[in-house]
Amino acid sequence: MSEEAKRLVVVSNRVGPLNDEGKAGGLAVGLADALRRRGGLWFGWSGDVSPQGTFSELKTEIVGSTALVTIDLNKEELAGFYYGYANRSLWPLLHYRLDIAQFDRQSDRVYRSVNQRFAARLHPQLDESDIVWVHDYHFFYLGSELRQCGFKGRLGFFLHIPFCPPEILTALPASHDLVRAMLAYDVVGFQTAQDRRNFVAFCIQELGGEELDNDRVRVSGRTVRASAFPIGIDAEGFAEFALSPEAVEHEDMVRDIAHGRHQIVGVDRLDYSKGIIERLRGFEQLLEDYPENRGASQFLQVAPLSRAELDAYAELRVEVEQLAGNINGRFATLDWTPVQIMTRGFTRRALAGIYRAARVCMVTPLRDGMNLVAKEYVAAQNSDDPGVLVLSRFAGAREELGQALIVNPYSSEDVARAMQRALTMSLSERKERHDALRRTVFGNTAGHWCAAFLSALEDDRPEVAAQGNPVIKG
Repeated sequence: MSEEAKRLVVVSNRVGPLNDEGKAGGLAVGLADALRRRGGLWFGWSGDVSPQGTFSELKTEIVGSTALVTIDLNKEELAGFYYGYANRSLWPLLHYRLDIAQFDRQSDRVYRSVNQRFAARLHPQLDESDIVWVHDYHFFYLGSELRQCGFKGRLGFFLHIPFCPPEILTALPASHDLVRAMLAYDVVGFQTAQDRRNFVAFCIQELGGEELDNDRVRVSGRTVRASAFPIGIDAEGFAEFALSPEAVEHEDMVRDIAHGRHQIVGVDRLDYSKGIIERLRGFEQLLEDYPENRGASQFLQVAPLSRAELDAYAELRVEVEQLAGNINGRFATLDWTPVQIMTRGFTRRALAGIYRAARVCMVTPLRDGMNLVAKEYVAAQNSDDPGVLVLSRFAGAREELGQALIVNPYSSEDVARAMQRALTMSLSERKERHDALRRTVFGNTAGHWCAAFLSALEDDRPEVAAQGNPVIKG
């Protein structure tokens, strides 16, 4: 295969969709655009559980010039790899939540085994000239396992969630193994400069490495590039979503429900990292400290259920519903319910309409890699009468979206003050802030993110790759 025709191979836990019907998440939107343009292969878990697990037959779907290839997990792999190590150990740890992280040798063993099996199933599909881009905390070891299989081509890794400091990461019994495995990649990408600094600090403090020029770090003779590549959205596409009939329908419904009141909206998976409890307490504080908002403002929290099989998530749902009930019981009147919680999901078009109807959007995670809701909210706004974004200082998006109202989500008083300021902000200030945010969101899109990472992975060569070949081997 010629230099200009290098095929892109993407690996992520879940695969697709390539054709966005308004349901795809941020990762899928960004990758689908790159694969549609250059073709290639997208490899990951099918979402199915079978007795054969990672030994199951490959499932293949060809869409244009891209092959979507998946394999199953078995029950032990699902429990140990996904629910166990990925979501009971790595997810809380990397979100700075040592208090709820759980570590055990069995889930560690299964996690490594699944990474090894994915590498073994993917390797026969690869040419040495392929560009392989691995995604997220499910596959820290995959690059190392591909090297063990003999793959010598370019390998990149992007972490979509935070990377915690060394003093937290070292609580993981296999922390040295995990970071050494990351060094098998040629380029390791993070959402923010802080995440990158945490990774480099671990390499230096724990592995005896050294930081070099041009974002390089060297450990035991191995040099890799570690850089921040903040992910974006398809801003033009999402702005169009906000004008679609489905969006307009949902915008009108939200406005009808509000009955002329200011609508404050939060949209998050039901996850303890998202700060939903703290946000609700901030709204309660708003009603206490600024009583003029009683009957004049309403809070809508869209929180689709997530990982309900895990105790921490089931407990969070109960806590959210109880707190919302307490606030409603305390402040509601016959014609006004302060808080509405919805645990169903919406299409991205519907969400665009909900965003457009919101005077204030609360994006206040306790820790987040980026948080694309913040960028979607900006893209969905009517520039002639925009709403206000309230953003946590602990969201990765804070590095780019400094014109939002930045808050400490742990402080109910700080959150309440920001809500009050957003609700009373003049039109001229709202427009000024939104114009600056919009320039950032439309200037650093998912396409720019893909191009920046792939340029680094291809040794920063500017040439554009030709259409790849989706043909499946073996």
